[in-house]
This record gives sequence, structure tokens and C-alpha cells, in this order.
Amino acid sequence: MRSLLAIGAQIFAEKGYDATSMRDISTAAGVSKALLYHHFTSKDAIYARIAFESTQHLNSFVEARIPADGSASQKVRAFMVATASFFSQHRAAWIAASNAFWSERNQHRQEERLARRKAFEQRLRELIREGITSGEFREVDPADAGRLILSGVNWMHRWYDPAKTHTAEEIVERYADIVLNGIRRH
Repeated sequence: MRSLLAIGAQIFAEKGYDATSMRDISTAAGVSKALLYHHFTSKDAIYARIAFESTQHLNSFVEARIPADGSASQKVRAFMVATASFFSQHRAAWIAASNAFWSERNQHRQEERLARRKAFEQRLRELIREGITSGEFREVDPADAGRLILSGVNWMHRWYDPAKTHTAEEIVERYADIVLNGIRRH
């Protein structure tokens, strides 16, 4: 079943939700539509599982990579790089989930995904507040700073090409340098 989800994620990422059919997934997986329907009741059920699993594990994946005893800068950098690493490892599912994030048809699933996203954003804001409180960061609005950081990472799926010379993690390391050190000459 895991391979069906991986294949489904790839097709949703390439074609989009609306243009993907159960036949597309069954053909790519080399299984009959009957077998596919045995595991999933609909295209929506496959998509929902892909989107749920990709976002469900993001928060714990990132949290596990934030150093407990590091500085606020180290923690924000770790948050950013871990997010890029998760994107790299789950690229097709990330793209599929991102492309249809705001068009989720099931209200309960949408509310769950929004709650996970809110917790994710809140964690980054806490790290920024920690840096402000310690005096490491200047006074900024943690929500604004968090949105800036997440926009840089979350939209990579629109332009990032893994065949190019830099990994997603390397790119986000450079983003972290810009965010944490600024672009103005000191």
C-alpha cells in the first residue's frame, strides 16, 4: 500500500488533483483498478491519505532536529533546514499536498491540516520570541518573521529542481544566513 501512496503522490504532484484519475494511478502502479479500489474507496481517499501523512509527520520530524540547548539562531536554522530536509525526502507528497491545500473538500480534514500548520508556525514563532527575549534577536514581530521564513521554504516546490547543483538543505542554509545575518553590510 505504501508504494501505491508514493505513486499516487507523484502523479498528483505532476498532474494536479483534478487531472489525476484512478486509472492513472493504477496504470502507473501496474495494478488493476479493482485492486486500487480494494485499498482506497476513491481518488479523494488516496489524496487525503497522502496529504495527511505528509503533514502529520512534518512537525515531529522538524522538532526532533531542533537542538534543546542551542542558541535561538541555531534553533531557527535547524527548524529551517529540517523543513527543507523533510521537503526533500517527501517532495512529491509535499507538492501534492501544497497544490490543493486551500481547496480541500472535506472540512474536517481541512481543519486538521490547518491546526497542524498553525502548530508548526507557532513553534517557529516561539523560537523567534526566545531569541528576542534572550537579546540575540532585535525586536521584530514573531508572526511576520515566521511568515517570511516559512514563505521561503514552503514555496520551494514551485521552482526547486533536485537535478541542479544545490540540495534543498543547502539552499535553506543560505536562506538562514540571510535571515539571521541580514543583507545589509554591517
